[in-house]
Amino acid sequence: MEAALVSAATGALKPVLAKLGALAGDEYKRFKGVRADMKSLTRELTAMDAFLLKMSEEEDPDVQDKVWMNEVRELSYDMEDSIDDFMQSVNDGDTKPDGFLEKMKNSLGKLGKMKARRRIGNEIEDLKKQMIEVAERNARYKAREAFSKAKNATVDPRALAIFKHASELVGIDEPKAEVIKLLTEGVSTQEQVKLVSIVGSGGMGKTTLANQVYQDLKGEFKCRSFLSVSRNPDMMNIMRTIFSEVSGKDYANTEAGSIQQLISKIVDFLADKRYFVVIDDIWDVDTWHVIKLAFPMTSSGSIIITTTRINEVAESCRSTPFSGDIYCIKPLKMVHSRHLFYTRLFNAQENCPSYLKTVSEHILKKCAGLPLAIIAISGLLANIERTEGPWKQVEDSIGRALERNPSVEGMMKILSLSYFELPAHLKSCLLCLSIFPEDSIIKKKVLINRWIAERLIHTESGYSTSYEFGERCFNELINRSLIQPWQTDTRGIVKSCRLHDTILDFIISRSIEENFVTLVGVPSLSVGTHNKVRRLSLQASKQKELIVPRGLVLSHVRSLDVFGESVKIPSMDKFRHLRFLEFEDFKQLENHHLENIDKLFQLRYLSLPGAKKVSKLPEQIGRLWCLEILNLRGTNVRELPASIVNLKRLVHLLVSYNVTLPCGISKLQALEKLKVVTVCSQSFNFLQEFEQQQSLKVLALDFEYFLDFEGFSSADQVNAENKSKKTIIVASLKNLGNLLSLTVCDGPEFVRESLCPMPLRLQELKIFRSNILHVPNWVGSLVNLQELRLDLVRVEQKDFYILGGLPVLRCLILRIDGAEIRNTSLTEEPEVIRVIVCGEVGFPCLRIFIFDSQCAVMNLTFAAGAMPLVDDLLIVFNAEETGSPGTSGDFDLGIENLPSLIKIRCILWGNRNNRSRAEAAEAAIREAANAHPNRPTLYLV
Repeated sequence: MEAALVSAATGALKPVLAKLGALAGDEYKRFKGVRADMKSLTRELTAMDAFLLKMSEEEDPDVQDKVWMNEVRELSYDMEDSIDDFMQSVNDGDTKPDGFLEKMKNSLGKLGKMKARRRIGNEIEDLKKQMIEVAERNARYKAREAFSKAKNATVDPRALAIFKHASELVGIDEPKAEVIKLLTEGVSTQEQVKLVSIVGSGGMGKTTLANQVYQDLKGEFKCRSFLSVSRNPDMMNIMRTIFSEVSGKDYANTEAGSIQQLISKIVDFLADKRYFVVIDDIWDVDTWHVIKLAFPMTSSGSIIITTTRINEVAESCRSTPFSGDIYCIKPLKMVHSRHLFYTRLFNAQENCPSYLKTVSEHILKKCAGLPLAIIAISGLLANIERTEGPWKQVEDSIGRALERNPSVEGMMKILSLSYFELPAHLKSCLLCLSIFPEDSIIKKKVLINRWIAERLIHTESGYSTSYEFGERCFNELINRSLIQPWQTDTRGIVKSCRLHDTILDFIISRSIEENFVTLVGVPSLSVGTHNKVRRLSLQASKQKELIVPRGLVLSHVRSLDVFGESVKIPSMDKFRHLRFLEFEDFKQLENHHLENIDKLFQLRYLSLPGAKKVSKLPEQIGRLWCLEILNLRGTNVRELPASIVNLKRLVHLLVSYNVTLPCGISKLQALEKLKVVTVCSQSFNFLQEFEQQQSLKVLALDFEYFLDFEGFSSADQVNAENKSKKTIIVASLKNLGNLLSLTVCDGPEFVRESLCPMPLRLQELKIFRSNILHVPNWVGSLVNLQELRLDLVRVEQKDFYILGGLPVLRCLILRIDGAEIRNTSLTEEPEVIRVIVCGEVGFPCLRIFIFDSQCAVMNLTFAAGAMPLVDDLLIVFNAEETGSPGTSGDFDLGIENLPSLIKIRCILWGNRNNRSRAEAAEAAIREAANAHPNRPTLYLV
């Protein structure tokens, strides 16, 4: 049953068929009437499932077929809900109690259950009649030809590089130079801020062009910001983001009573500074008139870029007190269109076959230089057999749409082709993204866990887990250029994505048409004609409280997402068949909103990130037998109910600091991820159960409150007790043989030599606030380690020999804090010994190196051949400390000796009243960067 898939194409037909098979089995023989109905439905539904799957590949089925498909999908969802209700009533509490009174109560309960079974049996019989009526109205089951497709069997390893090349590099040099010229001409002498507004239709590459200019010039500005506005702007959030980015403050520290106050703060901060700001995707003049107030006109040498689809907005930007120009973005030239098209379809080593050149030229001509159209159509062709026939069909399918209107109708035609070419499960995965608000940064793990929770995907052969298969689906959507990779981790793996506005518009229209998603609160978008809601996305603005419209039937909702801060949440018992529940930073969520949550007997995913008003979970949460993921990060829940140990299917448990875990946590045998747990006297016992948690792969522990001095009469008793606890902790951690990621905070006692040996499969190790004197020898045994973060009191040559020997280490973060040395009673500072990193030290796979010596003397120097593959370097140091007596060479760090370097980030600290040392450091680092043969990009802060 677990392998049955829900999909946008066939609804819940596959899960229904699987559950009908279970109900027809021996376990339910005593329910003969219902069982007979189930059997009679199976044959009909099997034929319908196959037919629907075929029909889903048709781009434009006739009206009758389309109506029939929608009716069957809707009925399939209703049938699954009825079967789930039936099975719940049969299996709930079917025990044999002892004692007369208990038997009487049980008999009464059985009577109620018999009535429930009879009622549900009648309901299923009614659904059967409806299904037959629908089938009879559409007695035209026939297979239709869909053009043949060759599916990608594996993830394209070039996905990220291809997207970067396709969207950022092809044909960008000329327009980028033109925009830079407009921005920089006369900037040094004029008093006014220079502004360029890039205007063009969707899919032309406005954001890409603005971003490339931003990347080229931002290193010259300490105050800079790049943000998107979109069609439904939250002005308070926009102003807070601007203030945070230009000032370097954390976003959480930018709160103000009003937008006017925030604008005043930004203006005051920027009054005497040069700044560079990109305001992307402005949709109306009024929005720009508010945003422009934040930027002082007197900041000579500052520059602003705006992008918009609307000429009126571009004219408004230019007519402001700033000195403005409009840049009308142009279609790609044919040479660039061809390069983009062929790069996506063929490797650098192969050329387009001669028999495909003519059809390729015809397709490119119809794309009319529109980058998104070329990317979309090449993504489609990349998954079609490389023969002339199928490619000619694609050309013919595009028809004259692009010739009539290349920016709207033709674009939708191409996206439609790309969508209908997708296999059924990828269609469903893509439509799920219509749930998110415009310009959202969508986390990959949240998206994949959503797919799993709703059973849109499952484990296939060749993949050990559903999540691994989900990663393949995610990468496949990137390969096809339907989603854009956004953030990557230190290993170059994509961690989040975004949607182009045009693609979002397309999948929203598909989702509404198929009643896949219901959106409430989206401007200029009606709720839809279906009153039964399958997936509900509530998107609130700050202007008024969002209320779910009357008339919507919520009892069949499978996923509920709440975005924004002002939403009136219906009672949980209205969402009986919910599988997925996400409150995305919904700060108004309170304890009472979670009442009746135990009624959600199918819930698999519950996430409350940032809900600070939630301080307690109901004890009844232990009745959510299907729950697999529970995310309480950012809440004020400090004690989990004892019933949590009943969640036998729980895989991920994510909590905030200072959370007390109940006894019996070892009962959660499916648990793979547990973070972040504070280890103290109250929550210590769960560590003793670790050896039973062999499924655990990710663990984060905080030992800040571990040392407990209460209840002991002497220091010896305290030391003996803590020593005993340390022994237990070390033994428990050693037994976690499947652990892949370990994070330890405030635990210096456990990251010295005592942890040797650690699980050899460990791939990620992060040690925070646990300053230790040197790199432990046991670190050198972690042959599978790819990412390492350590806090050290000081760094010595021997430490780098241990670290350099790690064979697959890709990211190394070292934070040096000499406070422990300075706080000793030594009358003299210890001598600073230079540490030389050279080729013989090792680091064969290291790509990212971060060295933070803000609180200590910078004593690191790179010699020839050091860290041969490092392309990203971040160094943080205090210029005054580094220039103190006892060091040599001051700011000669040897950066030019890192042969693969392409990006340098440098953060300098020191006395603001004495800028001479910082200026000398900046000059030395600039000189070293300029001397490097790769001419790496430099960011100085």
